[in-house]
Amino acid sequence: MADNERLEEREPLLEVTPVTRRNENAEGPKQDIEDRKDHPAGLIATASIDDIQTEARIAADEEHGHSFFKALKLYPAAVGWSLFFSLGVIMCGFDPQVIGQLYAVPKFQRDFGYLYEGNWIISAPWQTGLGMGSPIGQVLGALFAGYPMEWYGRKKTFGACVICTTGLIFIQFFARSLPVLLAGELLGGLVLGTYAVIAPAYASEVCPLALRGVLTSCTNICFVIGQLLANGVIAGTERFDSHWAYSAPFAVQWVWPFFIIIGLPFAPESPWWLQRQGRFEEAEKALKSLASSDIEVKPTLAIIIETDRLEREIETGSTYWDCFKKINRRRTEIAVGVYTIQVLSGIYLVGYATYFFTLAGLPTTQAFNMGVGFLAVGFVGTCLSWLLLVHFGRRTIYNYGLATLAVLQLIIGIIDCSPHYDQRPSIAWAEAVIMVIWNFIYDLTIGPVCFVLLCEVSATRVRGKTIALATAAQALAGIVMTVAIPYMINADQANMRGKLGFFFGGLAAACFTWAYFRVPELKGRTFQEVDIMFERNVKTRDFKSYVIAQE
Repeated sequence: MADNERLEEREPLLEVTPVTRRNENAEGPKQDIEDRKDHPAGLIATASIDDIQTEARIAADEEHGHSFFKALKLYPAAVGWSLFFSLGVIMCGFDPQVIGQLYAVPKFQRDFGYLYEGNWIISAPWQTGLGMGSPIGQVLGALFAGYPMEWYGRKKTFGACVICTTGLIFIQFFARSLPVLLAGELLGGLVLGTYAVIAPAYASEVCPLALRGVLTSCTNICFVIGQLLANGVIAGTERFDSHWAYSAPFAVQWVWPFFIIIGLPFAPESPWWLQRQGRFEEAEKALKSLASSDIEVKPTLAIIIETDRLEREIETGSTYWDCFKKINRRRTEIAVGVYTIQVLSGIYLVGYATYFFTLAGLPTTQAFNMGVGFLAVGFVGTCLSWLLLVHFGRRTIYNYGLATLAVLQLIIGIIDCSPHYDQRPSIAWAEAVIMVIWNFIYDLTIGPVCFVLLCEVSATRVRGKTIALATAAQALAGIVMTVAIPYMINADQANMRGKLGFFFGGLAAACFTWAYFRVPELKGRTFQEVDIMFERNVKTRDFKSYVIAQE
């Protein structure tokens, strides 16, 4: 069927009879929005479909016409609050990184480990258990987050989670045995899993189209900041000959809740969530607080209402089960796939970077310094990724990055096969340098682009739950790697060293094949346009050039 015929056949998608919206979740009696028609926002909500679509098209045209820097000037508050909600993700990056780095801290090894051939080490089973605590918690926490985010909103859910984190840090801080520390990691992970869901969902719902790629990708830089701070803190405490060598890093985690709790009361709620609750005046107020006074927000509210109406018509639903229905199945697959590939391509080696460098033959101090530099390079890579996101497509950046990561991992594996490895320290340095380059490419490409795709590919009505499913799937893959990596790299187990590159290089190559055929180009598309293209089952390679005809 020709494109014009298909477009003509689908046109009724934009011509439905308006229905009365009800506030399904408000306390007290349900109230028709017809009762609010005297309010400006209520007038938009109860307007005819033609009027709403006209306003929506105005908003879409304006968003398409904004450059990155113009949008930055017009929506400064949206940028600030998006970054504010991403602070929780710093804790997501900090906590698992601390655990991975503590295995190389002498005092932690003596207090929690055992002697093996004259050296204190943490046994592989306990490394596995501690490493699994946070991912297991994040699986459950991510899936749980989808419910309160829809019931109570992004803001209240975020606040409740931060309060819980503040209390659970005490368990880690006072832990003096591996079982207590494991309990702290597991319970803490339950809450940490929610932050990786809340932050990108909120950012995608408060920022304009021109800023969406950069602000949603900030989730990745917050992970990197957390990892970098963890390495820096432990590099400063690893020489302590007391419990502060490992207690101090846990205490640092109280810094972020302090600032979040102070600022959160002033944050606006997501206007997309408010609209779904029928709270149109509050949605309009939130939009005004996110934009400069030069912006007329009524067309923006109209496009939110129209996109939600379109998704209700094509029955995207709002439950976890709806994520797997035909209309959303492809979108859920892509979201889960791009997030899980982070693990399969080798990102969990970042948590073991310092330990990996010591096993490769670097002195402990140099290994810690290399670990800090490793993540600092990743920070620079993420910042540079913003330039790529402005000028290049998501699909292009993602696929080229993934292919490069596969090649670098295979090179590490080949180098590790060099003869007389133990007598040639230059080989260990070569592997370390390539790992640094690998981390730079990761944080330049698939690391940040993953979070952009998560937000853009999911339908707005199930965005929180789609991101939650993807986060849970990524954490499950992380659990597998957490079990496997200690056995693969520990000196008392497989002792694979750099030969892990063959394993992760092969996985990355397989992931590249999937991404090439399944990940579409979504740059420059509004959420409504993305809905229409997925509803029409546009082929992956056609997303970039597909033209959506207007009425």
